[in-house]
Amino acid sequence: AFHSLVPRSCFFLTTDPEEFLTLLFRVLKMDPLFQIRSAGKDPHGCIFYQIFTEGHPTQAVPTVQQLLEGSLVTADLKFTEAPSCLILQMPRNGKNFKAFRTIQPSLELDLTDLLEDTPRECCICQGLAVMECLDCYGDHSFGFGHMKQFCKMCSQQVHKHRNRRCHQPRPLHLPEELSHLGPLPEVIPRQTMQLFAVLCIETSHYVSFVKYGPERENWMFFDSMADRHGDESGFNIPTVTLCPEVAKYLEMPVAALAMEQPRDMEGVAKRLFCDAYMYMYQSKKMALYK
Repeated sequence: AFHSLVPRSCFFLTTDPEEFLTLLFRVLKMDPLFQIRSAGKDPHGCIFYQIFTEGHPTQAVPTVQQLLEGSLVTADLKFTEAPSCLILQMPRNGKNFKAFRTIQPSLELDLTDLLEDTPRECCICQGLAVMECLDCYGDHSFGFGHMKQFCKMCSQQVHKHRNRRCHQPRPLHLPEELSHLGPLPEVIPRQTMQLFAVLCIETSHYVSFVKYGPERENWMFFDSMADRHGDESGFNIPTVTLCPEVAKYLEMPVAALAMEQPRDMEGVAKRLFCDAYMYMYQSKKMALYK
């Protein structure tokens, strides 16, 4: 059915994953995976989110969580609601440009502080936050590179510091239902998503890593051009292989991963950490509703 709806030329001309996804969603008449909004503007439906790092200093080996937070803060963007599926495109352009030599995949992505109208925890006292400060995000004096939201008292105390008096904290938009509810739970629930696939490219073609089970080592590697039969008139032979070795690196502290030489990584792990192009996350809880 898909072949009958799309001209054959599209399969050869559409080589970038984002182009193929856009075409696929259009043909299948699917809704965007999520809505994202800049402050004071109308929401925009998206299939994937392109990470930008301009003007945002990061570690030598950033995590996907850090890259997403930094990109959204820099552009002053938020998700309108928690998505059931999220595709993140990394700051790179094929084999010609990579912003980072190595990126550490975040096995769990925490979107709580990146959502509109969602209860958030004060980063100081863990009470209900009512203010946020984008200027504090880049403050090296405390928790650099982490989202900063405060209850009223903590916001006042933090911004008494002479280096932060020029900051411009702003009120959070909280759900109206909060005023009608009783006391909030002692720990405010987090909105998280789990990594289930990574699309990678090194030179000429894409490969993928897919999580196929609940165990930490349940990862497999798919290469559509792993082998070839014949010459110019031949055909590629795809292969799927298990790659439990990547689990060891996925759970490494960032400092330890930064010390690893990619060429010395076991099996196909180098492809996952050095060639990642798109990360795919899912929320099984939200998938029940969307």
